[in-house]
Amino acid sequence: MKREGKLLIADDNKSVLNALSLFLQFEFEKVTTITNPNRLLNELEQTEYDVVLLDMNYSAGQNTGNEGLYWLQQIKEKHADIEVVMFTAYGDVELAVKALKIGASDFILKPWDNEKLLATLKTSLRLRRTNIELNELKSEQKALKKELNRNERVLIGNSPAIQRVIEVVEKVAKTDANVLITGENGTGKELIAKEIHHLSSRHNELLVMVDVASLTETLFESELFGHKKGSFTNAIDDRTGKFALAHKGTLFLDEIGNIPLHLQAKLLSVLQTRTIIPVGSNKEVPVDIRLICATNKNIEQMIAANQFRQDLLYRINTIHIDLPPLREREGDIQLLATYFLQYYGNKYSKSDISINGAAMEKLKKYHWYGNIRELQHVIEKAVILCNGNLIKPDDFYFNPGILTNSLESITIEEMEKKMIIQAMKKNNQNMSAAASNLGITRQTLYNKLKKYDL
Repeated sequence: MKREGKLLIADDNKSVLNALSLFLQFEFEKVTTITNPNRLLNELEQTEYDVVLLDMNYSAGQNTGNEGLYWLQQIKEKHADIEVVMFTAYGDVELAVKALKIGASDFILKPWDNEKLLATLKTSLRLRRTNIELNELKSEQKALKKELNRNERVLIGNSPAIQRVIEVVEKVAKTDANVLITGENGTGKELIAKEIHHLSSRHNELLVMVDVASLTETLFESELFGHKKGSFTNAIDDRTGKFALAHKGTLFLDEIGNIPLHLQAKLLSVLQTRTIIPVGSNKEVPVDIRLICATNKNIEQMIAANQFRQDLLYRINTIHIDLPPLREREGDIQLLATYFLQYYGNKYSKSDISINGAAMEKLKKYHWYGNIRELQHVIEKAVILCNGNLIKPDDFYFNPGILTNSLESITIEEMEKKMIIQAMKKNNQNMSAAASNLGITRQTLYNKLKKYDL
C-alpha cells in the first residue's frame, strides 16, 4: 500500500513518540516527532506537513491543557490549512472540545487504540487533501470568472446624451434593481449591461448573457431553467439553466421583446418567486440574480397590441435606460472612430494607421443607421482594405440602399429588413456570413428571416 501524507507528532513523552513512530512509519510518507513544542512552528516552516498530532500538556506538573490550546492557536494562525489532531488524557475531554472550536479537526484519547488512532489521522489527511482541492477549485473558478468578465467595457463619449446614461449607470450599478435597457440596434446595450455588472457588488461572480431571440420555444425552459436527464428526447444529461448559472451574479436577457406571450408568464413566475423548477423535476431551486434586460422594440406599443405583459414590464423595468442613437451623440463619432482605428490597427499590424480630415468629415456626416456597431464594422473594413496607412474617404464602405432613406420615411423594422436583404444578397445567401456581417448570431438571423418572411 502506498504511503501518503506527512505527519508531525509533538509530545513530551519519548516512549509515546517511539511507540507512535514505530506504528505509523509504515502508514505515512513521513513521520517526524518532537518533544519540545517550541520547535513546532520552525518545523512547519521547513516542511509542508499535512497533519499534526499535538499533545495538550508539556511542562512538568501541568495538566490544564492550556499549552496545547496555545500551540494549536499558533499553528492555525500561521498554517490554517494544516489539520491538527489533539492528543489528550481522559480528564481533558472538555478541553479537547474547546480545541475543536479553535480549529482542531479531532482528538485522540490516551491510552489510545491503534485502529482508532490510524482512522482519525487518515480522516484528517483526507480532510486536508479535500480542502486543498476545494481551495484550488475556488481559485480556478475565480480566475475563470475574472476571465469571463474581463475588462472589455469601453464606454466612450463626451456628448451630453451619453454622459447622462453613464451617470445613471453609475448610480443603478450599486443597487440590485432590475434594469431595462432600450435603444436601436448597435447602440451598445450589451456594453451597458457589462458596465453595470462590473460596477456592482456582484462583479466577482458571473455575468451570464442570453440572446432570447435565439431560443426556440421548445428549448426556452430548458435553456433558462435547466432540465433533468431523460426529461425529454435528447436530454441525455442534466443541464444547468442560465438562471442557476447566474446565481449570485448577473443575468442579461437580450432582445426580451422577442419572447412569445405565452412564455412571458413562465418568466414572470420565476422573477416573482425567485425560484426555478428544472424541466423534469418537481423541486424548486432558489436563485439569487441581478436581472438586466434589453430590447430594441417599443414595449409600450407591444403592451397596447397585447404582445407583451404589463406585469412583466413592471418586474423588469425598475430602472429604464434608453440609449441614444449615434446620430444624437454629437462629437462622439470622432472619439469612437479613433478608438476603433487604434484597436483594429493593432489587431491587423497597422499600428501607425490614421484617418485623413476628409474621411473623418465623411464619418461625421453619415447617419449611422446601424449605430456604433456599424461604425465599428466600417472602420475594421477600412483598416483591412486601405492601401498604405492613411484612410481616405473612398476607403469607407457603407451599406448601399440605406443612405437614401431618412428617419422620417422608414421605420426601424423596415430598415432592419432592408439591411438583412442586402446582407443576404451580398453574401450569396450564406446565412453564417450574412449574420457575421450584420453583427448578430446565425440563429437570430434565422428568426428574423422567418419573422419578415424572407
